Amino acid sequence: MEADSLSIPAYAKINLSLEVIGRRDDGYHEVATILQTVDLADTVTVAPGQGLTVECDDTDLSGERNIVWDAALTLAKYAGVSPNAHITIEKRIPVAAGLGGGSADAAAALHGLNALWGLNLPVTELVSVAGSLGSDVPFLLTGGTVLGAGRGDQLEQLPAVETTRLLLVAPCGTITRKTPTLYGALTPDDYSDGEQTRRLADSAALTAATLTSDSCRNVFTRAALEIFPGLNDVWERVAAATEFPPCLSGAGPAFFCMPSDETEQTKVAAALQNTEATAYLIRTINPAHAV
Repeated sequence: MEADSLSIPAYAKINLSLEVIGRRDDGYHEVATILQTVDLADTVTVAPGQGLTVECDDTDLSGERNIVWDAALTLAKYAGVSPNAHITIEKRIPVAAGLGGGSADAAAALHGLNALWGLNLPVTELVSVAGSLGSDVPFLLTGGTVLGAGRGDQLEQLPAVETTRLLLVAPCGTITRKTPTLYGALTPDDYSDGEQTRRLADSAALTAATLTSDSCRNVFTRAALEIFPGLNDVWERVAAATEFPPCLSGAGPAFFCMPSDETEQTKVAAALQNTEATAYLIRTINPAHAV
């Protein structure tokens, strides 16, 4: 039996660590990463509809160009049902910033459509369905703190990070073909064996109040600071105003400092005047909040 309309929060993610081990035979890259959900979220609403429609308050992301469209068709095909739904998306997560916003929307849509269409599929089955939609979508179906390996699709749940406030900075704008451009800018000197990520995953810092952005690493930092227009200036302004250093999320250009507080956010906001960058004070969240 179909449900009425449902609104689901679509939580963003940061990478507490991101290493690239090397290029695989299939053309992808082998990575080691720790993914963490945060409480910055879009809202995805699913409702009964005739056929499939996807509307976003960012009109550039409406219709078939949105990954949510692909998620709905993929789930409908898997379940053998007609993809009848009206889906609306309210964006708060900056687009193409390294925060998994599109993937979060897709994961939220899968949860919502699973209920709307009365499928009652377990999350483990939704994770399998989500595998073709991108490496972040399976993780964002559950959220929390996860160690990712392979292409980022081999996931191991870790003990939840203690709730921590962090300062997230999103510079204005991005670049076309961001992810392949950033991967293409890596050199063998940027590759590592993933040991830093595994050590952090095994560290008591992940479950205690001692985790700071000084412990976090991201292989794309050098390339991002060289490639994204204006990022180096924003990065230096923030670094001069925060106690703990910036760490890039994903392939950027968003980055974070942790832990943080309202006083630091005020200082950073003042430092970012005339840059068009936005500073958010947000929190890490655990799987119980993210499903």
